[in-house]
Amino acid sequence: MNEYGKVAIVMGSRSDYDVVKPALGVLDSFGVEWELRIISAHRTPLEAHEYVSKAEENGIEVIIGVAGKAAHLAGVIAGYTTLPVIALPIATSLMGGLDSLLSMVQMPKGVPVATVAVNGTDNSALLAVQILAVKYPALKEKLIAYKEKMRRQVVEADELLCKELGK
Repeated sequence: MNEYGKVAIVMGSRSDYDVVKPALGVLDSFGVEWELRIISAHRTPLEAHEYVSKAEENGIEVIIGVAGKAAHLAGVIAGYTTLPVIALPIATSLMGGLDSLLSMVQMPKGVPVATVAVNGTDNSALLAVQILAVKYPALKEKLIAYKEKMRRQVVEADELLCKELGK
């Protein structure tokens, strides 16, 4: 395990990969180790159980479950572990991802899953980093610097706009 723990990103399908790729970059930018797997809640339930049951002993500290359509993967994962689980719903052609979002957000009592926006890839990775930052002070410092940089960019954009408008 590296200095900041490890995040598992579990996709229900290979077709989710293009949406997931930016999350890998976010995790890399913070120095957070990750592993990426394709495990379906419906087509490979035994593999899902086995993977999640061993996740903690394999150094995983946060799991991001990625799925579209009948998006039960994050909920199934949460049912097998006490690790924090983040759901990343994928946009679909059927309902634009609303079907995925509702499948992930409407979890039964006792099985919490933090859910980000449809295709909210960066936020899923950032939420994983924030969860890890509770345990890793150096990671928290990186997150503080990231948020300060973001703040400065908005302030600079505002100043430029005001200057452009003569205000």
